Amino acid sequence: MQYPDGALKWVWRTGLAVVLIVLGAPFFLVAATWTASGQKAEGQRLERIKRSPQWKGDRFDNELARVDGGLDQMLSRFLEDNPGRSPAAPIEIERRRREDFSVPPPSGLRVTWLGHSTFIIEIDGSRVLIDPVWGERASPLSWAGPKRFHEPPLPLNELPPIDAVVISHDHYDHLDHPTISQMQRFDTRWLVPLGVGAHLEYWGIDPSRIEELDWWESRELGPLTITCAPARHFSGRSLTSMNATLWSGWALAGPEHRVFYSGDTALHPAFEDISEQLGPFDLSIIETGAYSPMWSDVHLGPEQALIAHAMLEAKLLLPAHWGTFDLALHPWVEPIQRIRRAALESGAKIVAPRPGGQVEIDEDVLAMGWVDEWWDSAQGWATVEERPAWSTGVDELLERSVLYR
Repeated sequence: MQYPDGALKWVWRTGLAVVLIVLGAPFFLVAATWTASGQKAEGQRLERIKRSPQWKGDRFDNELARVDGGLDQMLSRFLEDNPGRSPAAPIEIERRRREDFSVPPPSGLRVTWLGHSTFIIEIDGSRVLIDPVWGERASPLSWAGPKRFHEPPLPLNELPPIDAVVISHDHYDHLDHPTISQMQRFDTRWLVPLGVGAHLEYWGIDPSRIEELDWWESRELGPLTITCAPARHFSGRSLTSMNATLWSGWALAGPEHRVFYSGDTALHPAFEDISEQLGPFDLSIIETGAYSPMWSDVHLGPEQALIAHAMLEAKLLLPAHWGTFDLALHPWVEPIQRIRRAALESGAKIVAPRPGGQVEIDEDVLAMGWVDEWWDSAQGWATVEERPAWSTGVDELLERSVLYR
């Protein structure tokens, strides 16, 4: 068959373009993700890491063994039909501006939820930013990966002065390269678990502003004490950096109030030690979403979030890690529906603002809790009996809880 010269040129050019795209795709992906994946610790930073009790051989590890679902089980679950993983209609957020933080809370404690695990905590005259994620996706790529359900309620350039930024671990939904890059000139301290400082320094944060802590280590910020606390999770921003950095929760202790933030974690006995050594807590902020029976040794889920809250002996619980990204197989409303049901059964007090919601933790809220039912409560979701997710190695803790099934 004969082709006109123009057709031959088109076929040749198109074929060459396809070949170049196919051959160049891996290099493009590497280039696109290289900076976002961060940097490994080396030199003195690595030597300090190796002295940590949490460093086991060539990586960090948990005190309890981790049991994951098999690959065949994981693949079959991902192939299942899982409706409702993202909202059917846009989420109505509560928009914030810098002026909303100009007057200190009369009670001394106020929390603003900016979605997922990003919080501004105003506590006894100090202001702390938790796990800041303003990026469009929880991913190293700007065009692929879990996308936000809603825009950030507070523009980053409207952020009020911050005394400290606290990071729980280096996963993309907690440590966001685009956000950190825009915060290079912010006049604030950065408190992070061991090894995470290498990422920050690589992205332009002044190393003199970075403090890396091991579990149970504390830093003073004027009247506020911030302590790095144990968690049961993992870390890594690429296949070559798994568990090269530490993961943690954080306790904030002011002269009048105390707050605990869990970071990402499964159930573990150290919650009782945290309560004894760092409590009592007015508020616990605990991860609630992105759970599965396959991931029960790295995430809590709603019912175990309440068990952890009870172990911490905190007065009030604010569920975190849900409502912003599709990171699991459950309907997006399931975490809040299940934890609300479990709280009613156990008598626990919870507070659940919409994204951008500001909650002052005063005596009335501590006594009654406060829920703004802004989600689609008619959407289907599975109960704990239908979709259980219980951590291994903690049977004694589960048996002691009224929530154990």
